[in-house]
Amino acid sequence: MLPSALTALGLLAGCAELQPASAPVEAPAAAAPTPAPQPVAQPAPPPPSGAASAEALDTTTPEQRDAATAAPEPVGEQRLGTTVASLGSPADPGLWIETPLVSSVAQGRVEAANGKSVKLELRPSGGASGSGSEISLPAMRLLEVPLTDLPELTVYRG
Repeated sequence: MLPSALTALGLLAGCAELQPASAPVEAPAAAAPTPAPQPVAQPAPPPPSGAASAEALDTTTPEQRDAATAAPEPVGEQRLGTTVASLGSPADPGLWIETPLVSSVAQGRVEAANGKSVKLELRPSGGASGSGSEISLPAMRLLEVPLTDLPELTVYRG
């Protein structure tokens, strides 16, 4: 008797998943359109030990540099203000600026007085408003400002 009871339970479980033929078939809910995925930029590796020149310390790839200097899309950008920036740690790879103009990490752009612009990561410096910023060596190179200068930069989030 036990095997037939198990068989009956199995059949009942299978029937629970079936819908009657007269039940209307619901169309799947329309999914909200999803934006095209943005390519994830690979972080630049740290510079090799013993690197002494700007070229050796800049480990960004040509593709990263091209993406960073592509024409900006100002739609949705927010102008955060201006800051005077000095060269940050050359051993910290990538395109970034540490600035008191942000309180959390975000993507953005900086623009120099010479009209050059670079897309980069905005990092909070923790400094007081107006205390200045530090910018990565690769970003300074793309802005075409001398590494020893203190350029005034306009900072945008977006």
